Amino acid sequence: MNNTELKEKIISGGFDKDFELLYGNTETARNRYLKAVDSFTSFFGERDNIRLFSAPGRTEVGGNHTDHQHGCVLAGSVDLDVIAIASANDENIIRIRSEGFPMDVIELDNVSMLNEEKGRSAALIRGVCAAFKNKGYKIGGFDAYTTSNVLKGSGLSSSAAFEVLVSNLINGIYNENAVDAVTIAKFSQFAESEYFGKPCGLLDQMASSVGGFTYADFFDPTNPIVEKINVDFSKSGYTLCVVDTGGNHADLTGDYADITSEMKAVSEFLGGKKHLRNVDEKEFYEQIGSLRKSCGDRAVLRAFHFFNESKRVEEQKIALKNTDFDTFLNLVNESGESSYKYLQNLYSTSNIREQGLCLAIAITKHYLGDKGACRVHGGGFAGTIQCYIPNDMLSGYREMIENVFGKGSFVPLKIRPVGGYELSN
Repeated sequence: MNNTELKEKIISGGFDKDFELLYGNTETARNRYLKAVDSFTSFFGERDNIRLFSAPGRTEVGGNHTDHQHGCVLAGSVDLDVIAIASANDENIIRIRSEGFPMDVIELDNVSMLNEEKGRSAALIRGVCAAFKNKGYKIGGFDAYTTSNVLKGSGLSSSAAFEVLVSNLINGIYNENAVDAVTIAKFSQFAESEYFGKPCGLLDQMASSVGGFTYADFFDPTNPIVEKINVDFSKSGYTLCVVDTGGNHADLTGDYADITSEMKAVSEFLGGKKHLRNVDEKEFYEQIGSLRKSCGDRAVLRAFHFFNESKRVEEQKIALKNTDFDTFLNLVNESGESSYKYLQNLYSTSNIREQGLCLAIAITKHYLGDKGACRVHGGGFAGTIQCYIPNDMLSGYREMIENVFGKGSFVPLKIRPVGGYELSN
């Protein structure tokens, strides 16, 4: 399919089934993809073998700061995504032009790690290629234009979406989609951890790659137990959204690191274990007196959060499977309270004047009364909260939030039923 044929197919509704599946709004999607095809053409010219790909951002649903302790997590892919207009070439070179960024050019004769690419998107592309090659899969050249509406700094994992997108491009163009979604997630994580230089768990990539509500048990993080939960949340009567409080993520590295180090201090005290998942919970409760003296009260509270949060994920999974939305929302609120009181990741103690997450939760609870649910979203300390708002209260909630945090701070989301995806051709 060439550029002109592709545009004609988009305009005539040839991709509307895909657009409905991914976004629900076909007209907005048509305009977005038509614009992306025009951008592809401006950079790469007319081509005869153009294909369309998409990879979603993700929202953490349950399991706040449990993955790095090998616990259980529940996440969902969302209707914000990174899309690619792509075409294979025979030059053994990958060129990706992402909207607003310079062209990345990767020569595939060498997919070894390059120190000068650390922290750049080129490292993610090269790392994904290395992962495919290391496992005996094919790699090859292609040209692609990408554009994203996944909000950066919102906890929706724009980087994971990009990695999963590149993985799906290679999988679709050169491997006939032979690589499964879980392996795609592992390849993507490898690229971010090893090549990009940002150590990370597997949660973000797994949720983006698998799609829908995704449950993951990271007892063995190299081979996590992954389960996709098929439930239509649109029938719940609630709208899922995030609220961007506009907080500053700078200088929070120490706050994030403290969570991991304090949890590790507790696990090491209890028999030299590396992670809290390997600790006997009964022993933890028996040793609280000694633990607080050795590790401090906050470390004990954060361990308390881990044990209960990981079990709460199991309960959320069951509630969703049973379409028991009331129980599910009660558990969301419990998760939020635990993060607030025990994990204590709603604001940094180094900047107590800035408590946007606390404020957003306070006014949300005041507005909702005994309805709906809200919690901190993602790593915390700044950024976003996640909310479940009754549909008949949505417009009023949006108005209230944007009066406090500014226009565009309210972002409605839908759980997308599929992860990394090639649109039909």
